[in-house]
Amino acid sequence: MKVAFFSNFLTHHQVPFCLEMQKKLGQDFKFVSTEKIYQWRLDMGFEDLDKKYDFVVRAYESEEAHEEAKKIALDSDIVMIGSIPDDYIEERLKQDKITFRYRYRIFLFTDGFWKTVFNKEKLKLLYQRHIKYRKNKNLYMLSANAYGANDFNRFGMYVNKIYKWGYFLETPECDIDKILEQKEKNDKIKLVWVARFIKWKHPEVALKLAKNLKKQGYNFELKMLGTGYLDNKVRKMVKKENLEDVVNIIGQVPSTEVRKYMEEANIFIATSDSAEGWGAVVNEAMAAGCAVIANRRMGSAPYLINQEQSGIMYNTYKELEEQTKRLMKDKELREKLGKNGYKIVTEKWTSKNATENLLKLFDATISGKEIEIEDGPASKAKKYKYTKKI
Repeated sequence: MKVAFFSNFLTHHQVPFCLEMQKKLGQDFKFVSTEKIYQWRLDMGFEDLDKKYDFVVRAYESEEAHEEAKKIALDSDIVMIGSIPDDYIEERLKQDKITFRYRYRIFLFTDGFWKTVFNKEKLKLLYQRHIKYRKNKNLYMLSANAYGANDFNRFGMYVNKIYKWGYFLETPECDIDKILEQKEKNDKIKLVWVARFIKWKHPEVALKLAKNLKKQGYNFELKMLGTGYLDNKVRKMVKKENLEDVVNIIGQVPSTEVRKYMEEANIFIATSDSAEGWGAVVNEAMAAGCAVIANRRMGSAPYLINQEQSGIMYNTYKELEEQTKRLMKDKELREKLGKNGYKIVTEKWTSKNATENLLKLFDATISGKEIEIEDGPASKAKKYKYTKKI
């Protein structure tokens, strides 16, 4: 079986899955990168991974490489494709060959109705990617967002052909009981927030939480990791609200060091809204044994969190505050969520399990058979909905 994965460029979140695919398929697996890594990612310390692995085809390097990529797209048994121009797979779609789109949600539901309908480029992309070939029997969707199935099905697209997908991180082996035991030795409850300081990540919500917890006399510390255009604003808010004694803005931290902060923390707060396609920090926090509280609107939350078992999802700020206070008081619940969350991302949502499930799905699709993967990666996606806003 020849499989090709087309995306903008290779990221560290995609590497574990690609390495597993290479183990299974050898030279029959190719990752096609269609553009150079963004400069802002290099500025943040991310590595250009396109040149690191021999399974990567860099279509942007030359006309010959571009043509090679188009040939791979046409000749492969299965093609997975993300947010890239359809010129790579136009002929494949015309021939109705098995193709799996890899998407989060529809613009309409992430950017808003008016910003979408009055944007000709977005409407053009919506038509080209999802409407033009919607009747193809061999066109499927891998949804890396719990709300993707509901979005697409509302418009009659990919009906009964949408499967769960996402990010799968490599988690170092560790003694989770020992990590949880160490967390409980903290002299105060440690909260951690990790994200870019940008609007839809909502750092101000974390500060509001800290302000109210301090006002109510809770013994805690909030560490905020990241940077972004709201950095100065956030720092000014900390000073204005006299939160210096409970809020510690760490700034930008190399991805290799983020885990250390998570392993020390009792509770992880994830405040991103529906603009968060996935939210790999949730995977990372679970892998470090944190009790996770996440905004239900984040793409990964309903996939990774079994409510009250492997984490807690909230709809409103009031719920976020109440659930945080509840966890701060309840050691046993923190440990249960930390242990179960760890199990989810080290047993079910792993690159190895995702690869095995996906190849089973691919085999079944090629042979025209039905396959039922009970849960996790490559299982049928449910129509998750949310009704309240933060």
